[in-house]
Amino acid sequence: MPNAASFVQPLHPVADSLALSALVSALPLLTVMVLLGAVRMRAHWAGLAGLAVAFATAWWAQSMPLDQSLSAAAQGAVFGLFPILWIVVNALWVHRLTVRTRHFDVLRRSFSRLSDDPCIQALVVAFCFGALLEALAGFGAPVAICSVMLVALGFDPVKAAVVALVANTAPVAFGAMGTPVVTLAQVADLPLADVARVVGRQTPLLALLVPLLLVALVDGRRGLRQTWAPALVCGAAFAAAQFAFANFVSAQLADIAAALVGAAVLVALPRARRPADATVRATVLTGVRSEDLDQADPRREVVRAYAPYLLIIVVFSLAQAGPLKDLLARATWTFHWPLLDVAGPGGRPVGGNVFSLPLLATGGTLVLLAGVLSVPLLGVRPATALREWGATVRELRTAIATVTAVLALAYLMNLSGQAAIIGHAVAAAGAALALLSPVLGWFGVAVSGSDTSANALFGALQVTAARQSGLSPALLAAANSSGGVLGKMISPQNLTIACAAVGLAGREGDLLRRVLPWSAALLAVMCLIVLGQSTPVLGWMLS
Repeated sequence: MPNAASFVQPLHPVADSLALSALVSALPLLTVMVLLGAVRMRAHWAGLAGLAVAFATAWWAQSMPLDQSLSAAAQGAVFGLFPILWIVVNALWVHRLTVRTRHFDVLRRSFSRLSDDPCIQALVVAFCFGALLEALAGFGAPVAICSVMLVALGFDPVKAAVVALVANTAPVAFGAMGTPVVTLAQVADLPLADVARVVGRQTPLLALLVPLLLVALVDGRRGLRQTWAPALVCGAAFAAAQFAFANFVSAQLADIAAALVGAAVLVALPRARRPADATVRATVLTGVRSEDLDQADPRREVVRAYAPYLLIIVVFSLAQAGPLKDLLARATWTFHWPLLDVAGPGGRPVGGNVFSLPLLATGGTLVLLAGVLSVPLLGVRPATALREWGATVRELRTAIATVTAVLALAYLMNLSGQAAIIGHAVAAAGAALALLSPVLGWFGVAVSGSDTSANALFGALQVTAARQSGLSPALLAAANSSGGVLGKMISPQNLTIACAAVGLAGREGDLLRRVLPWSAALLAVMCLIVLGQSTPVLGWMLS
């Protein structure tokens, strides 16, 4: 039984009605969605506005004491800073080091020499290297960088932007060193291994389709007819590696492994290295090719360009080894969160009363270590590396404000019981919930531009609805993230980034019209996958 100071989450706080209670509980989410989608308010301000509404509903409808409300929001903000943003900052810092030393240009030229076929270039740059950038940085970096690289290779700016946007799908759930799934597991109160395992049996199916779609976007039916085999092999290799690492190794390494394996298998194919037909190049490459692509790079510099990414794999792999994994896990600070004493509707204390900080075992610390080891290899002075780290924080200041605000909102909604109330109401959809759950994630990412934010907002809701309707909580939680990745290509944030990167400012609407049909089609596929996995038809995939 809860003690006298406990706050017990109510299920019918408004007029003893679940429907009215759910409507009031949804006000913070509706506030964020309207401000982002209709008013076009900046994401961090929309998050703060939603947080203010969440405080009001927690006090008025839930009767949650103010000190506990503040404490719940503070816990979410702290989790946003560490480990979530700790991962993002350090991963983007490593990328900035390669840009600072021009080893990123070496990497770009290395890719351009793999093949002169535009379809193969799209697979290498947008799909494989884009996945590597998503693994390390996420938050729009893959779309911006890959679209610029494609333009430098001679792609038309519009086509380059569309290809980069569509390619940025399959790796998103495990992007930024697994940040979306880590967040999802935390807010949904599910083991990370369970969430990653199910997501790792959904998004690899997208990876089989996306390369085929990319070559069709690059060169239509001719491209599909001539390069379907390399595209299919690349997608299959990517999917196999993502599945294997998400299920058996490390969710944080899933995208890195998938990107490298997919690229290696693609490059190893004789068909991928065959010179492209001059007619194909003349038809597809209508832009201006960058002259520096013909510059030769010493093998030593090429090795140094790849070194930071290889170091990240080595560090994470060693951290997963039995004895070292246990040793790192000991450096975890677990404590009762101050001023927080919350019990569920049944009177049992919720898991959010206790908070854990994995100081060494977290992905951000491991990426930082790999980055520190990369500093001498890249020829960067320690003082310069430190300045770049500070510049990375400044570059991400808006993202930092957004993530902390959204996670503070998510934690307050979860701990006040608002998410549980919405989940109980949504559970009325019954078996159809499995079909609809990816749509919720897709909508959340389309509006917020972030799979992490959509998972924070809807993860607990999906789990509550699943438990009430008799479905697998891990399945619907994973569906939120897997459906969400397909909303990224139509999010205003990503459309703006793509347009700015290739000099198409103001033409976001043109890009939206080009990518929306593909987003909707792939979402329909994901909905059918999740529906099948909730039944014996595809349920065997989760066993």
